[in-house]
Amino acid sequence: MLPMLRLFGNNKTIDCGLSGNYSERLSWTFRIHLCWVNTSHGQMGQTQVNKEDDNKKTDEELVHLRREIGLLPAVSFIMGTVVGSGIFIAPKGVLINSGSMGLSLLVWGLCGVLSLFGALCYAELGTTFTKSGCHFTYLLETLGPLPAFLRLWVEFLFIGPAATSLVSLAFGRYVVEPFFAPCAVPTMLIKLVSILGMRKTENFQNGFEFESLTLDRLPLAIYNGLYAYSGWFYLNFVTEEVKNPNRNIPLAIILSMVTVTVLYVLVNVAYYTILAPTELLLSDAVAVTFATYALRGLDSAIPILVALSCLATLNGGIFVSPRMLFVGAREGYWPQIFSTIHIRRHTPLPALLLMYPLMVIMLISGDISQLMSLLSFSDWFFIALATLGMLIHRYRFPLHPRPFKVPLVIPVTFTVVSFFIVSHSLYSDPWNTGCSCLLTLSGVPVYYMTVYHFCLPPTWRRIFNYCSKQLQILLEVAQQEVKTC
Repeated sequence: MLPMLRLFGNNKTIDCGLSGNYSERLSWTFRIHLCWVNTSHGQMGQTQVNKEDDNKKTDEELVHLRREIGLLPAVSFIMGTVVGSGIFIAPKGVLINSGSMGLSLLVWGLCGVLSLFGALCYAELGTTFTKSGCHFTYLLETLGPLPAFLRLWVEFLFIGPAATSLVSLAFGRYVVEPFFAPCAVPTMLIKLVSILGMRKTENFQNGFEFESLTLDRLPLAIYNGLYAYSGWFYLNFVTEEVKNPNRNIPLAIILSMVTVTVLYVLVNVAYYTILAPTELLLSDAVAVTFATYALRGLDSAIPILVALSCLATLNGGIFVSPRMLFVGAREGYWPQIFSTIHIRRHTPLPALLLMYPLMVIMLISGDISQLMSLLSFSDWFFIALATLGMLIHRYRFPLHPRPFKVPLVIPVTFTVVSFFIVSHSLYSDPWNTGCSCLLTLSGVPVYYMTVYHFCLPPTWRRIFNYCSKQLQILLEVAQQEVKTC
């Protein structure tokens, strides 16, 4: 009995040696287990909670998410997450689908502005609704439980695993590419490029070739560009862990996204200064090819630097994505075991572990272009829904406190453009977009069976309760002890 109690780091006592605070807040399935233990020791009865001891608990002893992210860490977190694999793998997709170099640069600038508009909208949402959870929280507060649950469903089913798999594949590609670069690019082409010189300003002379533009492919070019900027909303996943969120969230978002937009456009100008469009399309690792021609003394270091950048993005995604499942479980829209926190690390460990199996499956079976198309539709559809919900909430509750409020034209423009891109992608890439749509709708019956009207068979409930009980003990996790307003 005692080793189990030490497992939960408990200093407070009741008549059976258990913490009153924990016994009040642990999931009901775990309380069943506690009663079973008491019965086996002949101690069945009403537990008496020592209230004085509970009141003496310090903040360090309480199990909850800490506010430890200041302004500089917030800016670093957003930039470190955004500037990852996207800028190194998306240029090829943007160029293919835009049709010319000049139009691809316009797409990069447009995606930067659009991402900044979305980030400003999410800055307002993050200061209006102070809970973590990002899209789930905002949809729940503005449009209701079904859209919120569907966003939670697709995050678990494919958005979270696919986004992690994309970065992992990019990491692997940049680690492996230097060893196989001669096979990826024909030798004669490399020799020809070496003869023609280093700075190819002639690439910009006929940069805008509108005859090669096809409107049905343009949304795919924008999707690739937006993927490179993805991560601007990651700070909203951890709102409860940001110091002074009303000030730091808007400032961090604005500073980081303006910097990233300028950086991305300049990086693509550098790409086209050194590489012809045909050369860029032949490369599976653009930064490595660029370094081979432009930075001959540092070309061997570029894959390592790119890989480290991918790892930073991977770390950011793994850090924030489980927070949505954690908040969803805390609100009653996901199994309660995923609303628990590790008692020492103060992280949602069960929600984190849930993401790994599907991520491994997507890593084995998917490729970069398919994964990007699969996650982009649902991701941007729910982002557009969230900003639409913000506009509806503004109309319905005009007196609701909004510490940071963006001009109306920004959310309206962002919402309209986002819905246009999402709807047009059904025409330009019907297979991947259709699969994404069907997977999203598959959450509707799950919602009505498990949330709206819980109707799982009793046998399944007993199995689920037993597994939850054992996992809670094994992972050393407990319910949050600080109420979130």
